[in-house]
This record gives sequence, C-alpha cells and structure tokens, in this order.
Amino acid sequence: MSVSLKPLADRVLVEPAAAEEKTASGIIIPDTAQEKPQKGQVVAVGNGKKDEPMTVKVGDTVLYGKYSGTEISVDGNEYLIMRESDIFAVL
Repeated sequence: MSVSLKPLADRVLVEPAAAEEKTASGIIIPDTAQEKPQKGQVVAVGNGKKDEPMTVKVGDTVLYGKYSGTEISVDGNEYLIMRESDIFAVL
C-alpha cells in the first residue's frame, strides 16, 4: 500500500489495527464499549533526525501508547501520525 503522505523528521504514519469485536469467550462487544487498538502497521516513515536514524521501517507491526499520535484521514483511510519515540515495541 502506498500513501501520498511523507512524514517529516522522526514521524511515523501508522494504520491502526481493527478494534476487537468479540471477547475470547465469544461475547460481542458493542461499538461504544470497544477500546482503541494499541497496535498497527507502519505505512510511511520520515528520514529521522540528524544524528538519530529511524529504527522502524514500512511494514513493521508496532505497539504504541493508548493516547499516542494524531488521528488523520488520507484518501478515505484513517491513520495515526506519531513520533518514533511514541512507539513501544516492534512485533
């Protein structure tokens, strides 16, 4: 998937994973009770800072904080744009 948006510096564009619609036991969770996902796939990355190259790359699945990033809409798709430091781990 290619996006016409190129993040600057140490910013990362992430496509959040879909929210869980069922519990492990099969109970359906209504939309109002679903939690925001805390993982997603990296769609685009910036060039990094002068002395700090980027460690994540396009296609990585990452974990991030619950309130990390800014929600944006590009070409009808929802994304989060955040600093690389807001990412906790690469899966």
